[in-house]
Amino acid sequence: MKIQHISSGSPALARYTEEALLQGAWQRPALSLRDRGIITLASVITRSQPDAVIFYTHSALEHGVTPREISEIVTHLAFYAGWCNGS
Repeated sequence: MKIQHISSGSPALARYTEEALLQGAWQRPALSLRDRGIITLASVITRSQPDAVIFYTHSALEHGVTPREISEIVTHLAFYAGWCNGS
């Protein structure tokens, strides 16, 4: 998983993101990558971050979350985060 669009505007931020977030926090053993994908996707949905939703949806799929599960996550969160965040 790489966040490429950051590097064009801020190479330092891209490097910090890669090292601290993707190689650091995402690699901690207490949660699986699949669980982290679900948690992160839910978080960006509730924060109404559409670009991040697209990125982390793909990431969640890569880490074993099924399309059906993603649909259910979005539907479930609509009740808690607002209908607009679920659409």
